[in-house]
Amino acid sequence: MAVSHGTNIKREAIMRAWAVVESGAALQEIDMPTPEPVGSQVLLRTTHCGVCHSDLHIWEGYYDLGGGQRMSLKDRGVSLPLALGHEIVGRVEKLGPEATGVRVGDLRIVYPWVGCGHCAACRSENDNMCNTPRSLGVFQNGGFASHVLAPHPRHLVDPGTLDPAVAATYACSGITVFSAIKKVMPLPADEPIVLIGAGGLGLNAIAVLRALGHRAICSVDISDAKRTNATAAGASLTVDGAGEGVAKRIIAACGGPVAAVIDMVNGTATARFGFDALRKGGRLVQVGLFGGELTLALPMMPIRALTVQGSYVGSPGELRELVRLAQEGKLAPLPVSVLPKREANAALRRLHAGEVTGRLVLSADAA
Repeated sequence: MAVSHGTNIKREAIMRAWAVVESGAALQEIDMPTPEPVGSQVLLRTTHCGVCHSDLHIWEGYYDLGGGQRMSLKDRGVSLPLALGHEIVGRVEKLGPEATGVRVGDLRIVYPWVGCGHCAACRSENDNMCNTPRSLGVFQNGGFASHVLAPHPRHLVDPGTLDPAVAATYACSGITVFSAIKKVMPLPADEPIVLIGAGGLGLNAIAVLRALGHRAICSVDISDAKRTNATAAGASLTVDGAGEGVAKRIIAACGGPVAAVIDMVNGTATARFGFDALRKGGRLVQVGLFGGELTLALPMMPIRALTVQGSYVGSPGELRELVRLAQEGKLAPLPVSVLPKREANAALRRLHAGEVTGRLVLSADAA
């Protein structure tokens, strides 16, 4: 049974949400006021929403900073109750008076990594670099609700004939790996790029690299099944990421130290062996939020001209680029499993247990 949050809400102004009400506790199905679009805002009725590892961190209520330190949701500026979900496809339901370029009934992918809308980063379409983020499903209600509010039509991308369940994943999993890959390019097609993690992000990264014409792709994971999935998706090499000596196994498989490692896990162990596998001038791009810490010998950074770089999701322009790749038939779709939205709790538990291949996507229409 849904719980009402807010008083004197008109029935027609209520939206249904599967929300974090208490960190680490089961999501609750609650009623919330449906946002009313003003200015350039666009209200959409959610049709599909992917379930992401970032949702787990928000659900659990903290990020592991290493050394026994945590950053809580409150420290990050997140308040509850909160409807999770940032991989969103929805149908336009209502426009603010200044919103143009979309019509009621249009199906759109929603770019979720919105900022203040006014700073230099936002004005240059680098919304994900805004210092006062307002990301959907993080700082404001996301796609686990029946409705979402996009701040501007430029944050909406037409999926065309793409499967909307797959298209939803491009708003996070897709642009996250696409943006990270762009940070290590250009590289020759036969220069090995190492991808740590063969879950949803890792499989999407393989697909993006292949769409860009890259051939030498080394996938690292602790799971035999996920390494098999990576090979099926097009990885040319796989390496067991469990135990000791992972960096040596990567170097052996790739024929020497590597130019680029993209860490979709980004825990203490993976960051260590990823860094240790780099050649002179190599680059480690950190994507995942698993947590921990990495200690570096500082003189070796300039001596070996190494780069350690974080990569935070992607920009609206990168989402449009990625969707074009998919629409041109160059991007193999990520395997998705569609569940009804009422199974949001079960989806989170499956993801937490490591039982998901590809991506789980919640649908308002699934039986």
